[in-house]
Amino acid sequence: MTLRSLRLRLFLFAFAGITATLIVAGIGLTSLFERHVERRIGQELDTHIAQLAGNIRVDKSGALSLARLPADPRFEKVYGGLYWQIRNEKTGALIRSRSLWDTDLALPADQPPVGKVHIHSVSGPDGKALIVHERRIILDAGSSEVPVRIAVAINHNVVDTLRAGFARDLLPGLSLLGVLLLAGLWFQVSAGLAPLAALQDAIREIRSGAARRLSSDVPEEVEPLVGEVNSLLEAQEAALKRAHDRAGDLAHGLKTPLTALASDVRRLRQAGQSSIADDIQLSAQIMHRHIERELARTRLRYRHGQRPVSRLAPAASAIVKTVARTPEGEHIDFEVKVAPDAAIAFDPDDLNDVLGNLVENAARYASEHVRISAVTNGSGDLVMRVEDDGPGVAPEDLDKLFERGRRLDEKGGSAGLGLAIVQDILTEYGTALKAESSDLGGLALSFEVRAAAA
Repeated sequence: MTLRSLRLRLFLFAFAGITATLIVAGIGLTSLFERHVERRIGQELDTHIAQLAGNIRVDKSGALSLARLPADPRFEKVYGGLYWQIRNEKTGALIRSRSLWDTDLALPADQPPVGKVHIHSVSGPDGKALIVHERRIILDAGSSEVPVRIAVAINHNVVDTLRAGFARDLLPGLSLLGVLLLAGLWFQVSAGLAPLAALQDAIREIRSGAARRLSSDVPEEVEPLVGEVNSLLEAQEAALKRAHDRAGDLAHGLKTPLTALASDVRRLRQAGQSSIADDIQLSAQIMHRHIERELARTRLRYRHGQRPVSRLAPAASAIVKTVARTPEGEHIDFEVKVAPDAAIAFDPDDLNDVLGNLVENAARYASEHVRISAVTNGSGDLVMRVEDDGPGVAPEDLDKLFERGRRLDEKGGSAGLGLAIVQDILTEYGTALKAESSDLGGLALSFEVRAAAA
């Protein structure tokens, strides 16, 4: 997972969490507002009850009347949403607001304590839900007491309307808060992952060879990780150093036996035993190729720092001089077409392995001519090409050239590892060997590599 995808995933998780939190907060705030409105309306209804109680008059016959009607105009509008009624519990006589018209409030048949307000939810005259506050009081009618029940009700849709309005007003504020939280979170996540991005760049530099260790100048949170990675790099470097030393010891240990075998081959040829000499020489070459491959692999793995710059012209000329002294190259006309200032960021030993194998392979199959060239392509890279005028390779067999141990003819003197070694080395430099037909009539092997200042 890349840091970019990790940042996006954290942001999406945070977005989901913030959205859920804001939704819950919106619901909670709306619920609190509704409770506040209900308490405020309850206080208003209790005020109306107190006003009604102060204006009730009862005569000797128990008839009820009001000295003064409530001033709220909704009491006078039929089904206006605000209602009151007073009932004589002894006689059942009822007086009510004009807003109730010819109906009454269907209150529960309970017996609440005197003076205590009871709250009910009932259906109003127009079928809408009502909030009802009710209180029982005892009136003095001279020689007797008259218990009455005073009830004031209001439509519940008043609360619903206020709640909906509050929710509409709350939505933009919560949305703005969400945007600000997400923006702050994005910056926080970016700042929090910045040390990991720096570590990623530092590890990339280590992989490319530009550095050997991670810098210890890091935030405290990632300092333990840096320490562990550096410890791992030190252990790996020590292991590679031991492997490199063992490979070098092995190569030097085998050099003397291989030299002795070469001397034995010469003596056998002088003695007229060419068949046995050819077999021993082929076995020795196979051993030599394997040693070359293991040394090249160890060298590629055990490398630190910037790769040195190698000049192509001197390297190609040195390889040509060496191959021209071999039995395969002594009759070949070598042509080197490389600019004197052409250079690439290539280890000299790696470049010698690559060019040596390619030129040696071309000399083995060439008839008379081998050409080594380096030209700049359209993207500014150098294309190194080695061509021969030999029999070439059939188009359907070109891909088989790079298979380890593959030989497409019966010509001796090769273990079939040369081109595979070249391919492995070029892979470490991010390029690959290409095979095609040459205008000389034989095979052309080429690879692209980034040019460097000489």
